Amino acid sequence: MPYEHIDLTVHGAVATITLNRPNEANAINLQLAKDLCYAAMVCDETPSIRAVVLTGNGRFFCAGGDISTFAAAGDAVPHLLKEITTYLHSAVSRLARGNAPVIAAINGAAAGAGFSLACAGDLAIAAESASFTMAYTRIGLVPDGSSTYFLPKIVGPRRALELMLTNRTLSAQEALDWGILNKVVADADLQAEAAKLAASLAAGPTLAYGRTKALVGAELDLEAQMELETRAIADSARSADGKAGIAAFLAKQKPVFKGD
Repeated sequence: MPYEHIDLTVHGAVATITLNRPNEANAINLQLAKDLCYAAMVCDETPSIRAVVLTGNGRFFCAGGDISTFAAAGDAVPHLLKEITTYLHSAVSRLARGNAPVIAAINGAAAGAGFSLACAGDLAIAAESASFTMAYTRIGLVPDGSSTYFLPKIVGPRRALELMLTNRTLSAQEALDWGILNKVVADADLQAEAAKLAASLAAGPTLAYGRTKALVGAELDLEAQMELETRAIADSARSADGKAGIAAFLAKQKPVFKGD
């Protein structure tokens, strides 16, 4: 389908979703949220897509919600916000629950829901010039876009609350030190680094990746978590990739994974 505010490209087994409102700092309005939702569903429903890169066009990764549309909605802004978050949260859920690893490639400032999207990636690489701020309470709102779920898991509840209550801005290096990022690279190298990592992951055991994502995201007690582990590793061993991996290990060869 045609997209108005994102670009979705697929090269080989790697899909790249690019937020594409550069003149508006890639701020999320209703149409962008819809576009992102549909693109995420395409990635989730296309088995040949085995890694996803999420990035932004221009100087910003994403400045968060489009505040001008909030103001224009007047008294209907609660209805608008429920619409936007319906699509935005569905997009996050589809990407998080899908088998394909998601790499957030943060090319610039990530504020509000942009910060949330950065946290929702399975892995995150940022340009040196990137910055991170929650920003919500600065305008009397509260976090959305999954950040109240992911951010405390990444940095702990106290640091998450510090970011959410004080709206402190982190540099890319600080975000790396806090564990929000996996890597910081020169601005000019960001897309190449993300593409290289995505290509490596796309050649891996996609179903095993999906099961690993589900295990890490589970909210269970010890015994229930271990039962999930038992079932997941048994299912993985049953898969074609699992059989290929075991055979290659015994033959001292590099496995060739096909994602099934």
